[in-house]
Amino acid sequence: MAVGADHRGFEIKNRIKEYLMGKGIEVVDFGTDTRERCDYPDYGIPVAEAVAKGEVDLGILFCGTGVGMSIVANKVKGIRAGVVWNEELAELARKHNDVNVLVIPTDYVEPEAVSKMVDKWMETKPLGDVYARRREKIHQYEGKWVSKDELEQALKLAKKWEKEARHWQAIAWRR
Repeated sequence: MAVGADHRGFEIKNRIKEYLMGKGIEVVDFGTDTRERCDYPDYGIPVAEAVAKGEVDLGILFCGTGVGMSIVANKVKGIRAGVVWNEELAELARKHNDVNVLVIPTDYVEPEAVSKMVDKWMETKPLGDVYARRREKIHQYEGKWVSKDELEQALKLAKKWEKEARHWQAIAWRR
């Protein structure tokens, strides 16, 4: 599990991190660990990328409203982040949308309720049928866009091919 928070969410993040570790769940903490004002993308993006790359199965983000973290996480290809503030929404976010990054709006939840939301989300299995079809439509649309990593890989490959083509061209001209 990856976790990350801005300055308004770090206290609850730390509580949930300890809670999850107490349940035997491995947790990767991307910060922050201070009340000092910070920028949520610096923590939301690494959590979302860790989930998208398969380095962790799921992620949880914490910020005051949840909106900023949700926006930034959903910019990462393969992420389905959702803001939840109660157990029912946590369950539905997973069941209907297969949310892989849970976003907690720490200014609007009771700290004691967050562990129940996280448990409900983790224990819920995504539904198939119409919900899977809807998720697939999102996946298909998302596939139209190339990530920065994919673009960099394609450019490296193109440079390699260009170098090889020049090599073979030089050999052909010598003949």
